[in-house]
Amino acid sequence: MALLHILKYPHPALRKKAKPILVFENSITQLAANMLETMYQAPGIGLAATQMGIEKQILVIDTSDAKDNPLIICNPKIVSKAGEMIYEEGCLSFPGIYAQVSRAQQISLEYQDVEGNHQTLEVEDLTAICIQHEMDHLIGKLFVDYLSSLKRNRIRKQLEKQQRKQ
Repeated sequence: MALLHILKYPHPALRKKAKPILVFENSITQLAANMLETMYQAPGIGLAATQMGIEKQILVIDTSDAKDNPLIICNPKIVSKAGEMIYEEGCLSFPGIYAQVSRAQQISLEYQDVEGNHQTLEVEDLTAICIQHEMDHLIGKLFVDYLSSLKRNRIRKQLEKQQRKQ
């Protein structure tokens, strides 16, 4: 396994749309393993391939306290949503930045696993929020897009200041 480089905002690749995975081969399994290792090392609870500049519809999450329940999701589609929940989100592409975002509290999802098998999943609360956040990455949408332009500008300035210090 290998650690991957996580792109930081405002890298233009973060705005690209991922393409569906059509062929499920060992490279997809290896990519998923590398993404999980990268996510755990960061540390984070979710990571989408587009955050490494890889234009494939694959994301990984693990919202368990023990970090022992990873979920690998390829070609996801939300088939239903219910409720609303406001949660303070962060993002590995926005180090140290957090903001309150409103999302569906429960979702039903159709996806494929790393072998291409079709799966369904119903989740709620943090897991639902995490999946929605990572699915947004797959269409080039970022959690700051849910914020006012004033808050987005403040975050951009914070990140520029961080980058100057590095």
